[in-house]
Amino acid sequence: MPKFVVGSRKSQLALMQTEWVMKQIQKLCPDVHFELKHIVTKGDRILDVTLSKVGGKGLFVKEIEKALLERDIDFAVHSMKDVPSEIPSGLTIACVPPRADYRDVLLSKNYRSLKDLPEGAVVGTSSLRRQAQLLHVRPDLRIEPLRGNIDTRIRKLEEGRFDAIVLAAAGLERMGWKEEKVTEYLHVDDVLPAVGQGALAIECRSDDEALLELLALIHDEATARVVYAERAFLGELEGSCQVPIAALGESDGDRLTLTGLVATPDGKVIIKDRLSGNDPVELGVKLGQALKQQGADDILQDVKVRLTK
Repeated sequence: MPKFVVGSRKSQLALMQTEWVMKQIQKLCPDVHFELKHIVTKGDRILDVTLSKVGGKGLFVKEIEKALLERDIDFAVHSMKDVPSEIPSGLTIACVPPRADYRDVLLSKNYRSLKDLPEGAVVGTSSLRRQAQLLHVRPDLRIEPLRGNIDTRIRKLEEGRFDAIVLAAAGLERMGWKEEKVTEYLHVDDVLPAVGQGALAIECRSDDEALLELLALIHDEATARVVYAERAFLGELEGSCQVPIAALGESDGDRLTLTGLVATPDGKVIIKDRLSGNDPVELGVKLGQALKQQGADDILQDVKVRLTK
């Protein structure tokens, strides 16, 4: 009977996502067996500074990709938003399962919505993308860093360190906490999600034909097309999950619509545009080029310079 070693970060959410993938495969192929191997990444080790200041791409995947290339594991389940736009030679994203909710959500003990937060309210997030868009809508807010696993972040809110925090809806959904914890689903017109948010990326070696065939059983092509458009947009801007870039692809049959955004961290400048097309990669590249023509490159270069100081 076939057996595969699966690499995963040790966080509760990462393990839940990995176990979900394994269960989906076993529903279709009951004879397949898995061995789970925990891997600690740079993003997991450095918790005392914001991700934007840690620097580099692939903070939550590099060590896992190294294990794949060295054949210590056979495949890994990532949050798509953590995966850089460029994949190392010899590896591939073999499968993209159906996407969960791509929105961001507000969690608060005392207030019902972003609009209801009092002037000067303290909101926790370490995402420059979220920070920029929140401040664009509510420039009076005080944004404070918030790191740690999803349960750690929620505990800090419950301890009263923040008036509200912002998380991805998908993580709460996968943990089964959506109904209990979410105060407000933030509209994408106000807070556009991260590239690939809500989607999973299953990565393996590109020459592992048997595994590629197995993983194809749970692949969702509609999800893959919109996510690949978002990733092409990110790649054109040479961005990462640590800079204020956002994108959301939507599909209507073969027709794709992609909305992309680049912002200054203080939210004072927002460059946003939308294009439609049929080819995901071509669409993402074109939208990235359109934002560059509107000044996105200057914003991103300035952010990168500031983060190195």
